[in-house]
Amino acid sequence: MTAPEASNKGSLWRTARAVGWSFFGVRKNSAFQDDVSKLNPLHIIAVGLIAVMLFVGGLILLVRWVVAT
Repeated sequence: MTAPEASNKGSLWRTARAVGWSFFGVRKNSAFQDDVSKLNPLHIIAVGLIAVMLFVGGLILLVRWVVAT
């Protein structure tokens, strides 16, 4: 593997950041196009599912806390 190939691959941090910005709903088109060309779709799906589970779990904990008080 050469250095240019390694720089073209997306990292886990880059994937998590792209998913986070997608949850927030604000994204520059140039950043989106860059992510499309460099990130693995399976990694995006996996990180997205984990993020959804954490978000829903956080909401459930928040509701339980509010109802208990």
